[in-house]
Amino acid sequence: MNNAAGRALASGSMGRSTASPIADIVLRNGPIWCGRDEGVVEAVAIWKDRILATGRDAHISSLIGPSTQIIDLKGRLATPGLNDSHLHLISLGLMMDWVDAKPSSAPTLGALLGAIGERAAKAKPGEWILARGYDQTKLDVRRHPHRDELDQAAPDNPVMLVRTCGHVSICNSRALKLAGIDEASATPPGGLIEQRDGRLTGLLAENARAPVWAVVPPPTEDDLVNAIERGGRHLLSYGITSCMDAAVGQRGGFREIAAYHRAKREGRLPVRTWLALLGDPDRSIVPKCYEAGLISGTGDDMLMIGGVKYFLDGSAGGRTAWMSEPYLGDDGTTGVQMMSDDELNELVMDAHAKGYQLICHAIGDAAIEQLISAYERALAAMPDPDRRHRIEHCGFSTPAQHERMIKAGIYPCPQQVFIYDFGDAYVSVLGVERGLKSYPFKTWIDLGFKPATGSDAPVCEPNPFPNFYAMLTRETWKGTVMDASERVSIEEALQAYTEFGAFSQKMEDLKGRIVPGQLADIAVFSRNILEASPEDILDNTQCVLTICGGLIVHDRLGVS
Repeated sequence: MNNAAGRALASGSMGRSTASPIADIVLRNGPIWCGRDEGVVEAVAIWKDRILATGRDAHISSLIGPSTQIIDLKGRLATPGLNDSHLHLISLGLMMDWVDAKPSSAPTLGALLGAIGERAAKAKPGEWILARGYDQTKLDVRRHPHRDELDQAAPDNPVMLVRTCGHVSICNSRALKLAGIDEASATPPGGLIEQRDGRLTGLLAENARAPVWAVVPPPTEDDLVNAIERGGRHLLSYGITSCMDAAVGQRGGFREIAAYHRAKREGRLPVRTWLALLGDPDRSIVPKCYEAGLISGTGDDMLMIGGVKYFLDGSAGGRTAWMSEPYLGDDGTTGVQMMSDDELNELVMDAHAKGYQLICHAIGDAAIEQLISAYERALAAMPDPDRRHRIEHCGFSTPAQHERMIKAGIYPCPQQVFIYDFGDAYVSVLGVERGLKSYPFKTWIDLGFKPATGSDAPVCEPNPFPNFYAMLTRETWKGTVMDASERVSIEEALQAYTEFGAFSQKMEDLKGRIVPGQLADIAVFSRNILEASPEDILDNTQCVLTICGGLIVHDRLGVS
């Protein structure tokens, strides 16, 4: 970019001088939402990988030349490319080959077992059958499947069925035997091995699942690259141009770093990806990354090291999120505490000292309390007012915790689609008072936290429209209203999905808005969701065009 063009991009004043570039792409004839503060304009011009100018159609017309591609929006809404601030890109791509156990595909226990049996019938004896997506609160039997039922569905194959949250697995007898788990096995710290009447049910939670993962054949580098490409293209179809892979190293260890860089070199990294490095003891990739100089901010706008992630608890729907008060039920459980205070404090202090942003999983209020304390301790020892340590999910935070987070510069990074998919489960396991007040999005916005949003895919589908619906209505898939006072406007919801997503990655000056000089990442939707009803957004809207870095990468309009 020459200096004159660079100055023009930065200022947003592009006139037709000899030094001014001609637009490569112009979008016009439809509302273009540039950001919550910037509002709506009539047209936008793109030059190379950047936004060249925005404004009235007459002004942008002066930037059109013989080679400019003009895209007629025909009244459709264009927005900045969406940023899913927390998902698992490699897992999403890999699990697209697994048995689909989601309620939409297997609403009953019979259908779920039938799908597993159908896959087993096509598999070789001894070949693993992997499935994910069930939610016991949505099954007709309102319980977890049992190992005996999986044995009957797949008598000749080891089976692992993963709950939608990813924190609970049901294994059949062959899988348990391969993992060396029996009735005499000790429950590991931060884990759960369920027994009833002195016999394994097959349910394993949190750290107790590690022996099973250890005997599941690991993906090859080719598998990992294919998953990155397949998952990324799926995101582009929804208008998602940026994401965070929220636990790099979970399936392939440090090899996942190599796979990401290979995907980028080969042009097979479809979306801008910000990497959260798995830091949990016994499977951490942080030492190797630090030795290689891969600390927060290393990389470029397409692939960047984000920070370090530790898991402090599990999921609320799976009754493993760590709460200060017990769940409903006779067992008196408060969930699963993954680490002691001393262990977490040491890990957080070490990562903070090495320059990493921290992006740790904490859902229950007890886990959030433990994490805030660890962050406060590290920030007091080595102050950094703009480190932006994050609390991933942060589902059941309290007003007192919010005050401490504001003071320390700690940010919640939730997934509001959890309200839509799991809100009823929260009420069923925690009761009305605690369940309805989960994920207090409007409160966070009003407090100035700039909360992003995302899907946690493959926990939920990366489809953004249920996420928008949840932010606008606070309604679950069953219609339960989860505290109407936490509803936000469509402009606030869009800001969370774009600008706040960029802020969570410390990249708000580079992306997240349609303004001159920022990256030309744009999503076009089939309707103007600024004016549409929440129901139409949920059921009757799709992404019809996605532009990433000035290139058309998804096209239902037939313009490319």
